[in-house]
Amino acid sequence: MTVVVTRDVAPRIRGFLASCMLEIGPGVYTAPRMTQAVRERVWSVMREWYGELGGGSILMTWLDSQ
Repeated sequence: MTVVVTRDVAPRIRGFLASCMLEIGPGVYTAPRMTQAVRERVWSVMREWYGELGGGSILMTWLDSQ
């Protein structure tokens, strides 16, 4: 399970996350079965946009089976 928690980020980032994950609470997104490739792509997009837009914080966590 992948979980992303955001705080005071641009609406663009929240909209992107809502398009690929379930928003279970304000600024809290989850995906029960997100592959590593998809997770890395989502993180890459968020990192790029956060660098451009700044503000707030983003935290991503997932179960690592290693």
